[in-house]
Amino acid sequence: MLVVMQSGASAAQVETVRQRIEAMGLKAHVMPGAERTAIGVTGNTGPIDPTSIANLSGVKEVVRVTKPFKLVSREMRAESTVVEVAGARFGAAEFPVIAGPCAVESEAQALGIAHAVRAAGAQLFRGGAFKPRTSPYSFQGLGREGLAILKRVRAETGLGIVTEALDTETLEQVAEVADMVQIGARNMQNFSLLRRAGRCGKPVLLKRGMSATVEELLMSAEYLLAEGNRQVVLCERGVRTFADHSRNTLDLSAVVVVQELSHLPIVVDPSHGTGRRDQVGPLARAALAVGCNGLMIEVHHDPDRALSDGAQSLGLQGFEGVMAELRALASTLGRQLQPVPSFP
Repeated sequence: MLVVMQSGASAAQVETVRQRIEAMGLKAHVMPGAERTAIGVTGNTGPIDPTSIANLSGVKEVVRVTKPFKLVSREMRAESTVVEVAGARFGAAEFPVIAGPCAVESEAQALGIAHAVRAAGAQLFRGGAFKPRTSPYSFQGLGREGLAILKRVRAETGLGIVTEALDTETLEQVAEVADMVQIGARNMQNFSLLRRAGRCGKPVLLKRGMSATVEELLMSAEYLLAEGNRQVVLCERGVRTFADHSRNTLDLSAVVVVQELSHLPIVVDPSHGTGRRDQVGPLARAALAVGCNGLMIEVHHDPDRALSDGAQSLGLQGFEGVMAELRALASTLGRQLQPVPSFP
């Protein structure tokens, strides 16, 4: 259920409605908007009689929400959410790009790539300190050492940091360093991790699971919002199909569907979505054309020797070329890549 307050409703009126909802044993989620405040209601196991709320002072209307994902739905919030991360704005008119290696391998590697992607126009740096790998014998990341390197990257380049938390044990360590905490595809339905991430106080990048439907992705996002975190960005990163011409099948139709169903921004990861370096540029352009709210691209200074996902990583010159192509395409679409924030 959604309680829509009148335009100009006072803070006291909003608080009265919130208290009434919680007195009914339900949870109230106050969502200030550009024109009026709305209050989402969750926690009910059946229909709610709206009469006792609809008659309160300052209430314009009470609306039934039909979607199972309530807080993330357009029914709950019609206007698009803008999530700001270290100066990058997801869901706004401009188009931010996250770039960097799959894994942090050394300080020299991370700093070199960070300077290069910043020069090419990226707003945020991605790099894994903790890596979930299919094989237990593959490189698992540098852990705490990797987080320390990411702190150095931010200090030297000014780029905000996006890095993954694998579980509830590493989440707290990651949240101390990251400007945005990534929940990877393998953890999209790790509900205890989602609940903790919803309380971590940092924006969250939530990746679609390898075989997840759009509704399942939105239900996972609901866990984050239900814990009070509204700074959530979704990520389409490809799903598993019978196709063998790419590692995964990048589902760009999910961008259109998510934007229709949800107010949350959605970015596209063409690197994991294809698993092939030669497909990243064309599908990055396609993602921009279809209207996504940003891109996440893997970049490595020497992809053929990368310790993780080298086959899908662009080289430094390759990334620079893709960014130039994106700028040209954006101008024809009436869009603009977000400028890199100034840094001393």
